[in-house]
Amino acid sequence: MASTAVKYPSQEEAQAMDEELFNEYQFSVDQLMELAGLSCTTAIAKAYPPTSVAWSTSTVVVICGPRNNREDGSVCARHLKLFGYQPTIYYPKSPNKPLFTALMTQCQKMDIPLLGEMPPEPMMIDELYELVVDAIFGFSFKGDVREPFRSILSVLSGLTVPIASINIPSGWDVEKGNSGGIQPDLLTSRTAPKKSATQFTGRYHYLGGRFVPPALEKKYQLNLPSYPTLTASTISTTNEPQ
Repeated sequence: MASTAVKYPSQEEAQAMDEELFNEYQFSVDQLMELAGLSCTTAIAKAYPPTSVAWSTSTVVVICGPRNNREDGSVCARHLKLFGYQPTIYYPKSPNKPLFTALMTQCQKMDIPLLGEMPPEPMMIDELYELVVDAIFGFSFKGDVREPFRSILSVLSGLTVPIASINIPSGWDVEKGNSGGIQPDLLTSRTAPKKSATQFTGRYHYLGGRFVPPALEKKYQLNLPSYPTLTASTISTTNEPQ
């Protein structure tokens, strides 16, 4: 653990930090998505190495939602392929947006298949895949979960294979935490862990925040941990906070 407790910002603070990254620090949307997707892939590779005995085929399904987590998930899928996994992407809704189109072109040219429909039973996913990446809802999500995502989360809640969530577990309240939804085995928090992460009980919690400008960290009193020496296996990840 870090010597000073890592701060778990509120939804409002997390949104404010993103706005500053965009406006004050001139980060682009695709930059932050690339960082989020790569961080999640690196965390997965560390928690579930594709060369382990149990992972002979390393099949992963990446389920993407309606907003920014969608792009984070597609970036994650692209890196998973490069890391030696066999990813498949499922998009319940495909928007006609340039960024989305570009990311999908990249995935298609890397022969990453698209799943036509979501398997209706948890056991079907358990039989087909060894890991599910939850890239459905991000920390900006509010309100009730609507179809088709309500049914998707219902299926995911019955899985026995591990789930890796990006930023927050989908279906959780960003500040209050779990309300009977999915229980991920791995969580990758971007920038800083959100308040809901205090209720995370999975085995692996990684932080993808090495890119955070020191002035921004100081302003929001994030108290981020010291990151490991920069190597190909540790970039943008850390075992803290837990």
